[in-house]
Amino acid sequence: MNVALTLLLIQGFLGACDTLWYHEYQQRLPARKTGKCELQLHASRDFAYAVLFGSLGWVTWGGRFAWVLFGLLAAEILITLWDFVEEDLRRPLPAGERVMHTIMAIVYGAFLANFLPQLIRWAQESTGFTVVYYGWISWLMTGMACGVLGSGLRDLKASTANEIFSLSEKEIV
Repeated sequence: MNVALTLLLIQGFLGACDTLWYHEYQQRLPARKTGKCELQLHASRDFAYAVLFGSLGWVTWGGRFAWVLFGLLAAEILITLWDFVEEDLRRPLPAGERVMHTIMAIVYGAFLANFLPQLIRWAQESTGFTVVYYGWISWLMTGMACGVLGSGLRDLKASTANEIFSLSEKEIV
């Protein structure tokens, strides 16, 4: 489980870098007229990651709960695919951002390859949560959960705020 959680932490670090460098600094996504849907997708994905980071460092998802977690993982993949399409429709992606997204997809695949066998074992257990502790990994997971939750709330707020209409696309690119 430590390998899966470490890969998830790497994914979170890469996601934070992608958000701060590309979405906020370079592309100024909240200021784009066309950013509303993308920001809402990012918020949805951030909330899914907040659940993953916030729970996997501290509990196992047994029985039927494992299927709920499986559904959350599947939803995250669908949101990400939709986000890829939305990005291509609405804004030019810098080459570095496209590379970052590819690396993140590879890391997420590695996480799933390491985590899904554990999730299958959990699905065969009694329904419920079991407390676990992975030392420093649990605490880093909690920190990542707080960060991604904050990012999701910021994206959700930006997607509904007037600031999203403040700049034209030509002023950003």
